[in-house]
Amino acid sequence: MFLSYIHVYCCYCIINRNGTIRVKARLFGFSIINNNRLNNMGDRMSVALLVTTYNWPEALKLVLDSVLKQNVLPDEVIIADDGSGDSTKAVIDAFKKKAPMPVKHFWHPDEGFRKTIIINQAITGTASDYIIQIDGDIVLHELFIKDHISEAEKGFYIRGSRVLLPEDKTARFLRSGIFGRVATFGRGVRNRFNSLRIPVLAPLLIKKSKRSRNLIGCNCAFWKADFLKVNGYNNELKGWGHEDIELAARFINSGLSQKKVKLKAVCYHLHHPFNDRVHENINYRVYLDTLKHGITYCTNGYYH
Repeated sequence: MFLSYIHVYCCYCIINRNGTIRVKARLFGFSIINNNRLNNMGDRMSVALLVTTYNWPEALKLVLDSVLKQNVLPDEVIIADDGSGDSTKAVIDAFKKKAPMPVKHFWHPDEGFRKTIIINQAITGTASDYIIQIDGDIVLHELFIKDHISEAEKGFYIRGSRVLLPEDKTARFLRSGIFGRVATFGRGVRNRFNSLRIPVLAPLLIKKSKRSRNLIGCNCAFWKADFLKVNGYNNELKGWGHEDIELAARFINSGLSQKKVKLKAVCYHLHHPFNDRVHENINYRVYLDTLKHGITYCTNGYYH
């Protein structure tokens, strides 16, 4: 729900003992519930939050807890699960009981890194206009969803940023099950600038471009119609790496531009070891080929 703060001026009269009258004004403020989701073009839109996950239930719990704390809630949460075990299912089931919005859990058997396939499958389950995508190790600032909605714009996909948390702070949050305060200049925090939320200055740092190489799938957003137009994620990319920038390249080739957002949509990346990157170079060559040949549509994607 979106809470709008309304200011109301009230005038009233005071009669003094000597018979004179004083007129005073007072400013009152209160909140009202506003379920409209308006982007920066003033359009109403339905929003799905897409969360990818694989066998890290402790991190996923922190992420889903941060979803419940959002000032503006998504219309639905869709979870793309790349073959996690029962512990992850238990976390998701507990979240479903607390969540005021629909929660849909999409799962397939664990047959290695098949993130593109499960994301495509999960997106078949939403009718929302707009999709905000994060990973299951990305904890959200309470105004994350609101900020993304405010920056949604036709003709663009969003490239967000994230704060990188140190190993010791991540371990402490995971042990306690509670995500604590993160100071911008805290020890070990990386990408410190990305922890700042200053909406009034954000427009000064907006960058619109035809770039694709810098997209990070852990904090991005796109219109579902644009996603379908390029046939979603490319299922030919096996293993970790570059499925996000390959999608972005097809977005660009199809006529979209990138909108890079700073000082808004703040999120925190929990520390973890690097994934196996044995397929990274192969996937990167697919990305380069997509750029070189101006490919807009993958043959094995959302539709296959």
